[in-house]
Amino acid sequence: MATRMGARFTGDLAELRYEPVAKRVRAVASGRTFADSRRAVLVWEPKRVVPSYAFPVAELRAMLTPSDSVSAPEHAVRLAEGGPPVLDPRTAFAVHTCPGRPLTLAGAGVTLPGAGFQPADADLGEHVILDFAAFDEWLEEAEPIVGHPRDPFSRIDIRRSDSRVRIEVDGVVVADSGAPRLLFETGITARYYLPREDVRMELLTPSDTRTTCAYKGHATYWSVGAHRDLAWTYEEPLSDAREVAGYIAFLTERVDVVLDGERLPRPVTPWS
Repeated sequence: MATRMGARFTGDLAELRYEPVAKRVRAVASGRTFADSRRAVLVWEPKRVVPSYAFPVAELRAMLTPSDSVSAPEHAVRLAEGGPPVLDPRTAFAVHTCPGRPLTLAGAGVTLPGAGFQPADADLGEHVILDFAAFDEWLEEAEPIVGHPRDPFSRIDIRRSDSRVRIEVDGVVVADSGAPRLLFETGITARYYLPREDVRMELLTPSDTRTTCAYKGHATYWSVGAHRDLAWTYEEPLSDAREVAGYIAFLTERVDVVLDGERLPRPVTPWS
């Protein structure tokens, strides 16, 4: 019987997973390099959908000491209706879902409490997973990365389309375009990016919310009426998303989308 690949991947989410990477990876805090290695691995703790970098203990430029476990809430969500529960990526690093010990990293007057975690695992026990947010700068080769490490099993595809996309909020048409750009991202519902001239900008109010995507870059937001942060754009996206620079997307989980005359059901995702 054939296996659906998406089901195979989601079926593994409950496991501790890892993948070696060939890139040189560096982690810097307060101007000090704490890790610099070509033997780093990506690690997904059980229920995590976003990976973290782990480094061989011998290649960490820090003193490691045990750290107290920190109690933090698990934000369990489902990537899709009926899917297995996973941890929302905003769940703190301090939440660990496999046996191991939290560690503090220190060196040259810089101390990072709880920024490391050493899993009790035969394959990964000689590695320390690092908290991406605890460091000021991450580099893959000489390129900075933002948000979190990129998943080698995820990708973005952007396609120009001649479909007609209409966006309605509370029955009011806020956008209508025959030249959308559709962004397909592994594991995430399709997003419709619309040219700004096809959006009724007078109905949108700028928000102070900012988010960061490891693949697309830094996003700015708009609210529509009483609905906060309903639309966003990437003014200066990373290379993977250059084709949607300045285009506007709406949270399809909270608006009504009419695609080529057909009203689509609202997807059920962590952003619903």
